[in-house]
Amino acid sequence: MNTNFLFVAAENDGISRCKAGGMGDVVRDVPREISNRGDQVNIITPSYSRLHLSEATKITDIHFVFRGVPHNGEIYEIAGKKQINGIKHFVLHHEDIKAGDIAHIYFNDPDQPFYTDANVFSLFCTAVAAAIREEVFGKIDIIHLHDWHTSMLLFLREYNPRFEILKDIRIVYTIHNLAIQGIRPFDNNYSSVQAFFPDIEFDREQLYDHRYTDCINLMAVGIRLSDAVHTVSPSYMEDIQKSSDPPHFIGGEGLEDDLRIAKKEGRLFGILNGASYEGFIQVEKGILLRQCVRRLFRWLQEEKKDYKAHYLAHTGEKITRWQEHKPDFICTSVARLTEQKFFFFREDPELLPALMNKLKEVNGIYILLGTGAPEYESIFREASYHHKNFIFINAQSESIIDMLYQESNLYLMPSQFEPCGISQMLAMRNGQPCLVHSSGGLKDTVKHNITGFSFDGKTTDEKIQNFIKVFSDAVDLYFQDRAKWNKISSNAKEQRFTWKKSVEKYYQYLYLVK
Repeated sequence: MNTNFLFVAAENDGISRCKAGGMGDVVRDVPREISNRGDQVNIITPSYSRLHLSEATKITDIHFVFRGVPHNGEIYEIAGKKQINGIKHFVLHHEDIKAGDIAHIYFNDPDQPFYTDANVFSLFCTAVAAAIREEVFGKIDIIHLHDWHTSMLLFLREYNPRFEILKDIRIVYTIHNLAIQGIRPFDNNYSSVQAFFPDIEFDREQLYDHRYTDCINLMAVGIRLSDAVHTVSPSYMEDIQKSSDPPHFIGGEGLEDDLRIAKKEGRLFGILNGASYEGFIQVEKGILLRQCVRRLFRWLQEEKKDYKAHYLAHTGEKITRWQEHKPDFICTSVARLTEQKFFFFREDPELLPALMNKLKEVNGIYILLGTGAPEYESIFREASYHHKNFIFINAQSESIIDMLYQESNLYLMPSQFEPCGISQMLAMRNGQPCLVHSSGGLKDTVKHNITGFSFDGKTTDEKIQNFIKVFSDAVDLYFQDRAKWNKISSNAKEQRFTWKKSVEKYYQYLYLVK
């Protein structure tokens, strides 16, 4: 008999316009591998008041109680980017679930972190629990939850007698980023457990945050109440069982004791994410800079980019000059601009100039593409005016990203911490060596002087100095020992971090299905 899975997540890149980060890739790719094994996967995310408006078919209304009053939601089946037998995509529409300001998914609430998102995802989880009870997706064998946004399903299984059926279903919980934990008050707030579920009795001792004992920690709920806890790389699993020592080391972020308990109970597993090695877009060679200029002109015609028009014109002029005098070396980064990804650059303002000076020696450039936190956008825009060989593309473009992964010489990924990372896999897939901070999944995928380059250190200052040294050594290697560089490039291209290998381990350790 085939196994029937339900994936519950905030993101799903298996459908259009439902991705903000790496979670969307995982929720897209793992079901495809499960379907290859002959099993059925249903995937549900919120509609965010937009996803159900095109290429969707209403399946049913769903009735549930939230904030102590009856609610009605609508479940739609939606077309996937690819039509694959064994996979069905669903979205839940409810008038209180709106599109956020981050990728039209999440909300940024600086005064009360997670305020709006907790409202949204607690309601979403309650509706999903009701849909499972009503067998909207058929009889579910395994539920796979992703990050804190979905852990309220575990709360409902534990404490809400309306959802006793959930106790008969194995529930797996994946941690994509432990640093984002979904902490909200137990009571005395519109966005609190008591406000969401006024008629449910619950045990605060099972749910509380170690640092803020009057609050629920929804990441902790996932760790404490799930049948299996999964981290997206083996090294990240080890890292987060240790105490954090910021900024030098980011570990368990207050949840290390919970994770050690889960490990002792045989519920914690580190399984590396995968990448796709078939069917990816092959770009036209030699037109990277030309494509960048074309895209910049398009952005300049968009009203919503008016506030960046001067900067975009500045970037276009800079790229045009490099078209006239081709660089001899190109290094790149593609990332959301956050503290996790670019902490070292903010910590030491001399880091980027040091890298640019080294590139200047060899007629090299650094292209960084991304958007994100305003303080990081500001740092890199300002740097662009000071360094002729630093090109900061402060926007998003899939066509440019594909070219950066395939047309560059060296990929930089100096994350302060990294649960897994996929960018390094995509660059390596194309034979591009990566220079990474030896942390989490980067440690599991890039081997120094074998498949790429890595740096580390006991303190932040030591890490930064080692980053500069390893960068300089890597650039010198390209020009002074091309045979060794080509060997590293070839080794990188031969690596295979396949989803097939990963999902085989999912079945063995997480799903307990033979």
